[in-house]
Amino acid sequence: MGKIPALGLGTWKAAPGEVTEAVKVAIDVGYRHFDCAYFYHNETEVGAGIKDKVKEGAVKREDLFIVSKLWCTYHKKSLVKTACQKSLKALKLDYLDLYLIHWPMGFQSPHQGWFKRMASFLVFKPGEKDLPLDHNGMAIPSETDYLQTWEAMEDLVLTGLVKYIGVSNFNHEQLDRLLNKPDLRVKPITNQIECHPYLTQQNLIKFCQSRDVSVTAYRPLGGSCAGVDLMDDPVIQAIAQKYKKSPAQILIRFQVQRGVIVIPKSVNPGRIQENIQVFDFELTEQDVSDLLCLDKDFRMAKFPVAENHKDYPFNIEY
Repeated sequence: MGKIPALGLGTWKAAPGEVTEAVKVAIDVGYRHFDCAYFYHNETEVGAGIKDKVKEGAVKREDLFIVSKLWCTYHKKSLVKTACQKSLKALKLDYLDLYLIHWPMGFQSPHQGWFKRMASFLVFKPGEKDLPLDHNGMAIPSETDYLQTWEAMEDLVLTGLVKYIGVSNFNHEQLDRLLNKPDLRVKPITNQIECHPYLTQQNLIKFCQSRDVSVTAYRPLGGSCAGVDLMDDPVIQAIAQKYKKSPAQILIRFQVQRGVIVIPKSVNPGRIQENIQVFDFELTEQDVSDLLCLDKDFRMAKFPVAENHKDYPFNIEY
């Protein structure tokens, strides 16, 4: 089982114009784990930052742990390698350290059948082909099964395009089904999920760790959603004051102490540096308990346009 660095830089919603510099700053202050995805539409810029730092000798490629994700329109077995190669080309890399199935749900692909025919005479805005919607504004599902998708993911490891594979946004039943696949050749190394004190994910984390699958927390700082900002929580504020740390550092340390890999996103140089300075203090058991008690089962990344999908992961408790 490979070792994923405990802390990485998230790049979701990082604007292409900002993310190259963010990656360079991150490498300079010690980040070696970078979390990317085809669907973020900024892998070319992430790759430019990595290439610059390798070229100037600040870091070697083998010192970095680069992650990307297979998007939902590429779940058909014959498209998985194509999708991986697109990310590799954008990132200017020969291999990925980790490749994840971004969501358990497959969507109709713009690279096949009726969608391809339709796409030839319709004008799409950037990103629209990646999220095909019906007349009700809901994602158009494909008939794919993520177990078949996984077989093509395994092939990527066996051919050397990626070192490790994993999943993202899988519930415990979906992960269990994958782990119990009779002809499983390569086991998922991690399940990347939304996780923060308002969505502590205790049951899912316990399940994953009991099956020797690590957990990676995205949106660990929450971010502002529906008027809710985690950073303003009085419990988090009080713990931050106690340690003379920022609320963000408390939220990152919380995950580290739970044995959860954490990928805070920022393009602000000061915050990028601050977010990695979490290994010089330790929360008490009471602090961790107080943070766990904030759980409201408050999910921010709900993906509502896919709620009707057969593999939508959030229809069960965890």
